[in-house]
Amino acid sequence: MTFDVARVRAMYPALSDGHAWLDAAAGTQVPESVIEAIAGAYRTGIGNVHGAFAASARSDAIVAEARAAVADLVGGRAEGVVFGPNMTTLTYRFANTLAGQWGPDDEIVLSRLDHDANVRPWVQAAARAGARVRFAEIDTATGELPAAQYEELVGERTRLVAVTAASNVLGTMPDVPRITAIAHAAGALTYIDGVHATPHTPVDVAALGADFYATSAYKWSGPHIGAVIAAPELLERLRPDKLASSPQSVPDRFETGTAAFADLAGVAAAVEHLAGLDPDASGTRRRRLLTSMAAVEAYEQAELEHLLKGLSALPGVRLLGAPARRTATVYFTVAGHTPARSPRTSPPARSTSGTGTATPGRSPGRWASASPARPCAPAWCTTTTAGTASVSSRRWPSWPADPRPPGAAGQYRA
Repeated sequence: MTFDVARVRAMYPALSDGHAWLDAAAGTQVPESVIEAIAGAYRTGIGNVHGAFAASARSDAIVAEARAAVADLVGGRAEGVVFGPNMTTLTYRFANTLAGQWGPDDEIVLSRLDHDANVRPWVQAAARAGARVRFAEIDTATGELPAAQYEELVGERTRLVAVTAASNVLGTMPDVPRITAIAHAAGALTYIDGVHATPHTPVDVAALGADFYATSAYKWSGPHIGAVIAAPELLERLRPDKLASSPQSVPDRFETGTAAFADLAGVAAAVEHLAGLDPDASGTRRRRLLTSMAAVEAYEQAELEHLLKGLSALPGVRLLGAPARRTATVYFTVAGHTPARSPRTSPPARSTSGTGTATPGRSPGRWASASPARPCAPAWCTTTTAGTASVSSRRWPSWPADPRPPGAAGQYRA
């Protein structure tokens, strides 16, 4: 496996401005190929799909290629790729649709590890249906989500188990295959939030046991587009609310309104970009994606080890959680300081970082979680410094000589 971070970083025009891009919550910067794909769609001219004219045919082709690309990225089928503005909007869409089949005797199982985008839509939908919500708890000492507890939580009344493939706060990657196996044994469906996992590791929705897998292109070098991937046969069983004029076919009937066709051209370009991160990768696009993302994961894990050692040596820094398997994401606090201070106190002076307050499960509410501003190491020009921590290929020789305690950078997904 070959991963040349300098080669890949050079593909991103935004990284030439000298800033350290640390605001992963806002999404990634994009490579030139994605910019050109989006601009090219507009230059050529696009129209609404399914029309009897050339611009419409171009949009049809863009949508088809975007579905095929995302299917290759996660190991799904193009006919089961549903697009929308973002993961949150799509999750509300599926929650409202699935809840139409729930009643007062039904239950759903969520987790305290998950981002609210994979919690609140289900809680609200369950409330309208009168269904009961049960929660899997975090081991706050380790940051793990023990899979064994699902044996007690999931039963014959369970209709859905929703869980993250990777926490955007702790980096924890739960044992999703075991959790989904428990769910399927009880006849429940599974909805996996893959927003934070997809940029960090190779994804195989079948191996995960995901009936629905959600991801966001803007977390892996693409535009602000979300996708949910499911088996077409499963989608055929669901009847979402839709306009009378919109298609009845799957997956189209889940997509409300006119799509952002130029952005979908960028989605396909982003997937192709990821497939080429390892220049030695060969074979089908799916095979090249698996090879490239494995190289990315190996690179990030090496950088993560360096980051953890550096943070552990800093006075006043407290690392929270030590999951056995994690993405290159670190959760920490800095004594006496809030996340909002970091953009003002952390070198390099020109940094772009997000701040926030979160309550993941029952862990402390004020937090800082440093994570690559996608895609996978090359796109973010990050640093490992006293004030801002993130996986990095630029290693500073020493901590800055600042008499004040360093600030702490935070990131969250809105």
